[in-house]
Amino acid sequence: MSTRIPLTIEGNITADPEYGTAESGLEYARFSVAVNDRRLNETTGTWEDAGTVFHRVTAFGRQSRNVADSLRKGDTVLVSGDLKFTNYVDKQTGTTRESREILADTVAASLKFTGVEVNRSPRVNGPAADATGPYSAPVYETDADLHTLN
Repeated sequence: MSTRIPLTIEGNITADPEYGTAESGLEYARFSVAVNDRRLNETTGTWEDAGTVFHRVTAFGRQSRNVADSLRKGDTVLVSGDLKFTNYVDKQTGTTRESREILADTVAASLKFTGVEVNRSPRVNGPAADATGPYSAPVYETDADLHTLN
């Protein structure tokens, strides 16, 4: 049984992302995000850590390459995706267990405490946008060409 719940989290990456390619050719990046819960202690007036929750995250496709190339341990990220719960049987004990993982739709560096440089891909306009090879030029037919076909 599998249940998915949409969510967004903000936290710190706990280790450099692991990048790989599945047998099917699908690229993926796996990493863990620690989300710290901070609470104001009303007695002392100071902020205190109230617990940390660790989430396993998997990103796919082109985004997985960008995650692996751009993000490192300690970076603060925002992750938006589906929280997936999966039941499995532990091979050693035979008991049913539950795992959870976020299947990321979007992974972004947080700008709360640092800046980020964005490298954009160039946009293509005009005939080059429809080019299928190294060079594409329009083909024009003239009346003379049409008369020679008859």
